[in-house]
Amino acid sequence: MAQTSTEIIGNPIRIGKLEVAQFDFPQRMNWHDAKKACATLGKGWSLPTKMELSLLYQNQVKIGGFSTSYYWSSTETGIDNAWRHNFSFGMTGFIADKGNEYFVRAVKVF
Repeated sequence: MAQTSTEIIGNPIRIGKLEVAQFDFPQRMNWHDAKKACATLGKGWSLPTKMELSLLYQNQVKIGGFSTSYYWSSTETGIDNAWRHNFSFGMTGFIADKGNEYFVRAVKVF
């Protein structure tokens, strides 16, 4: 059963000028699907940039609900690759093939 935008966004957590969806999408997905899924949440919701994802990592206790695995960012490093962030040990400059499947947490700048 597909999750509704309300079930993903929940009660967004504010970190600076960023709203963070309360929940991850329920399944891991490739980068292209991750971008589309975040956009379907409504106006302004998106896959976080590399820097926004780093901010989420730094505030993961306050935000809550993260897996100790990889998350996609929207920051591309070429036609086939994008940045990912490991939430078990932080940002270490990981680049991954966009076809890989990782967790996704949406954000919105307000």
